[in-house]
Amino acid sequence: MKTNSGLSFLDATFRSIYPQDFAYRQQAEAHLDQLTMPHWALGDLMDLAVDLAGMTRSLRPPVSRRKVVVMVGDHGVAAEGVSLYPLEVTTQMVHNFVRGGAGINALARRSQTEVCIVDVGARDSFDALVRSGRIVAKKIGYGTANIAYGPAMSRTHAVMAVEAGIEIANDLAATTDVFGTGEMGIGNTTPSTAIAAVFTGKKVRELTGRGTGIDDAGLEKKAAIIEQALQINKPDPKDGLDVLAKVGGFEIGAIAGLILGAAAHRKPVVVDGFISAAGAMIAYSLEPFVRDYLICAHRSVEPAHEVLLNRLQCRPLLDLNLRLGEGTGAAVAMHLVDAAVAILTDVATFREAGVSDAGRSVQK
Repeated sequence: MKTNSGLSFLDATFRSIYPQDFAYRQQAEAHLDQLTMPHWALGDLMDLAVDLAGMTRSLRPPVSRRKVVVMVGDHGVAAEGVSLYPLEVTTQMVHNFVRGGAGINALARRSQTEVCIVDVGARDSFDALVRSGRIVAKKIGYGTANIAYGPAMSRTHAVMAVEAGIEIANDLAATTDVFGTGEMGIGNTTPSTAIAAVFTGKKVRELTGRGTGIDDAGLEKKAAIIEQALQINKPDPKDGLDVLAKVGGFEIGAIAGLILGAAAHRKPVVVDGFISAAGAMIAYSLEPFVRDYLICAHRSVEPAHEVLLNRLQCRPLLDLNLRLGEGTGAAVAMHLVDAAVAILTDVATFREAGVSDAGRSVQK
């Protein structure tokens, strides 16, 4: 895809991404330092408030309109038995999302977050749901190929998956203050672990987790499949699109695109769990400034997740032993986004409250 300027769609998006605004960060820090509490007494929430000011270029960051975008894709490698659940569960869970009965629906309702479901690579076509407008169709393919025997997709399809995510961000930006990432796809911890291994250089067996709850034999088999996929495909860690094409997934590419598109619109992105972090890693490899717009919701129980968060230099807000995905961690973390903004906008300063700040210079 080309833009009117002659730049490719991806390049034009990259060129629209800038770091956080330093002046707004400074103003936010100065204001927060005068609040009626000991210096930085609300810790990470105050750090988040500064980030939100820098991201949005505002001392009153808009955060009330939020959407968790659930990217859906199936994986050929699921045929290797790397998950406890059959491929059919992807389709069944999409219908559950639409009915409002999934974990993401319950938690999103509590944090007043809209759920948007996007099919980028499921085996099912979801024709009726697409026609009714209940899910968005950005279909790249009907599931990836089996990475145990060759590339997950072509490079062209990898580009298309990222572009699909950017297009979703562009379409939703006018009605969204904060994006959240989510996903659905049986077997997706396997490609995500492969991505983590490529970008971090860590050994596969140190990174491989139990996903849906596989036993020790299943864990050993899963690690062996990932090692086989890396040996056969030889993804280039210096080329994010090559990594995505060789061992990734359509929904992982679309998450990367959503993050890129949100950053181009200067919108914060609350990144959910392990699979979302793999998408963030792809986005970061393509345009490092996206890191300035990431809010990492939580640290999951998957061992590769923490490694990816360290690689992204992103400190998680929560550590609750979550491992569901779907965007559930992002939905929970939206409450903390609200809290951070409330601290920045609603707490009185010492002067406003008529409270003595004697001794604060000693605290610092």
